[in-house]
Amino acid sequence: MDAASALDMAPAPGRRVAVVGGGPAGLFAAERLRAAGCEVHVFEAKGSVGRKFLVAGKGGLNLTHSDPPALFASRYRERAGEVAGWLDAFDADALRAWALGLGVETFVGSSGRVFPRDLKAAPLLRGWVRRLRAEGVQLHVHHRWTGWTDGGGLRFEAPGGERIFEADATVLALGGGSWPELGSDGAWQDLLRKAGIDLAPLRPANCGFDVDWSAHFAQRHAGAPLKPVIAHWRETDDSLHALQGECVVSAHGIEGSLVYAISAALRDRIEREGHAVVELDLAPGRDNARLRGELARPRGKRSLSEHLRRAAGLDGVKAGLLREVLGADALHDPQAVAAAAKRLPLRLRAPRPIAEAISSAGGVRLEALDAELMLRARPGTFAAGEMLDWEAPTGGYLLTACFASGHVAAGGVLRWLSRA
Repeated sequence: MDAASALDMAPAPGRRVAVVGGGPAGLFAAERLRAAGCEVHVFEAKGSVGRKFLVAGKGGLNLTHSDPPALFASRYRERAGEVAGWLDAFDADALRAWALGLGVETFVGSSGRVFPRDLKAAPLLRGWVRRLRAEGVQLHVHHRWTGWTDGGGLRFEAPGGERIFEADATVLALGGGSWPELGSDGAWQDLLRKAGIDLAPLRPANCGFDVDWSAHFAQRHAGAPLKPVIAHWRETDDSLHALQGECVVSAHGIEGSLVYAISAALRDRIEREGHAVVELDLAPGRDNARLRGELARPRGKRSLSEHLRRAAGLDGVKAGLLREVLGADALHDPQAVAAAAKRLPLRLRAPRPIAEAISSAGGVRLEALDAELMLRARPGTFAAGEMLDWEAPTGGYLLTACFASGHVAAGGVLRWLSRA
């Protein structure tokens, strides 16, 4: 064990630490701090901890990913270097081992994503909260943080009125700006700005986009899945990329896992140019020449829609998209239909509102923190989780970085307390 690791594990009896925010980053920081002997108090604005964690696991809790380390770190885009440092301290394998310590076995799915055996978030969260309470972590719900007193105490709106809490160190893990009904409402931004802390504006991440559909198309096809399709888009450096997957037409535009995976590049282009274009290959199994040949065959008495379905497998929402983009007359031109089916351009007008997004980008700029995630403007106050200025696609990367940042912040608290 190196000197830094030994210091992390050094007991800190009697030192009082406040953790503000009861999501994964906050709870994990609390667990590590309590293991080192700190008196740990977790404050949560809602009536229970881990609400977003539970909702995220409703369709199957995607805990982490099996990517090799270099590829894993690259998922964090512009912040890959900084997040890689967090992952050096606590990575995907460490997260799986932690879950196993709670009696939750995990497995790697066909996509490389890692899930609990039972796919559920609730048993893991229940076991975790039980263990935290048994270890002496004190959880205070219905406590909304409202800033600092002149003397540096933490102010909370609490059931009995305002509460002031004095701590030797603080970890802020307040979440981002998505899913406000679950507590991640970004209300902390003004408090930190007033304290002189540099913030990047919160923006939607892993989000859908608005497309100006006709009323007829939106009414007829909203909710229809597009699968499989290949998306072609340009990254911020203008390089061309492609990814196969599934998405969904919504009343407003387009959303779903394929769109979320590339949403950062699309959002950034919209911010820069006022719109973005994604091109969809609606027929991944056929090349352009084959499509042209199939569509050029005589259709006899078959309707045009039946011909598109039988000849090229273009029916339902895919045929509707061709009509929406090309117009009805162009559907009689095999060459135009084949070209559009292979590269159907969709003009994206805006990302959907941040409250609808799976996660958010922006927050406390990493430059406002030291390597141990302590706020340079407020010594003794650390920050972790989604409130920091990083983002990642879905696939387990979001949760892993939240845990890792909580681990790093807790280590920073312990080292700071040892010097204070």
